[in-house]
Amino acid sequence: MKVRSKVKFLFFGILPMIAAFSATAATAPIDSEAAIKLAKSKSCLRCHGITKKKEGPPYKTIADFYKSNPEAEDVIFEHVTTGSKIKMSDGHKEYHKSIGDLNPDAVRNLVRWILSQ
Repeated sequence: MKVRSKVKFLFFGILPMIAAFSATAATAPIDSEAAIKLAKSKSCLRCHGITKKKEGPPYKTIADFYKSNPEAEDVIFEHVTTGSKIKMSDGHKEYHKSIGDLNPDAVRNLVRWILSQ
């Protein structure tokens, strides 16, 4: 294969496929039903409401807080999977319950759902 043909193949063949795959993965549709099911099974909704304040902030407030942060998904993913320290409504600090070592795609779906509120 000549160099010019290789460049054409790379430019018109491989790169568009990679770009399409990356865009699809980054903008995968949110499965709301699965996200709510996971939130219920991990007791997230015990402390967080969707729009109503409970012990933790509502998901709508979280989404509003992070809406201009391009790293929001990664920040929240780390928060729910590592059990970082949080300040409770009465002022004391404790560790946020970790979602555990679940399928990362399921957790990311939950995080994207939270950010969509």
